[in-house]
Amino acid sequence: MTEKKPPEQRIHAEEEARRRRVRGLIKLLQSKYLDDRWKAAEALERVGDATAVQPLIDALDDPFVDVSWIAAKTLGQIGDGRAFEPLLRALGSKEKWLRIGGAIGLGRLGDRRAVPLLLESLKDPQALVRKHAAGALGMLGDESSRRALEELQVDPDKRVREAAMEALARLDASK
Repeated sequence: MTEKKPPEQRIHAEEEARRRRVRGLIKLLQSKYLDDRWKAAEALERVGDATAVQPLIDALDDPFVDVSWIAAKTLGQIGDGRAFEPLLRALGSKEKWLRIGGAIGLGRLGDRRAVPLLLESLKDPQALVRKHAAGALGMLGDESSRRALEELQVDPDKRVREAAMEALARLDASK
């Protein structure tokens, strides 16, 4: 028969196991293997630990966009303000997927200082960037984005139009 640990010990043991897992995932972010790096960035999104913020910021510069765009989304999910400037830089990247990740990350981060650059991203030549910028603006709930979101209702891409309508619905719901 096994003896049950007191709740405090169990909580401490679980927290220590979580910290070890985070350290292991951070180490995998620097692996020479692409699959390890993107899977680590994705797993850190679910864990949501602030100790991963700087390694994820560093991962925004990964030579493979498979890693950097997931790192951007994950930074937003963690919600640490240190990610704001790096996510703004991601939004301005030449790489479409990193711009998408930057938009998603900024929306999740919830810092309304991102609104002007997200509004600029609504003019991106890539429809998926426009779609995710609209979604981020909806998440931020800033009324100043209403006119630009309304203008997207005639975007040639259906996904962008739908994202704009959802963002406008979020703005209406936040009144």
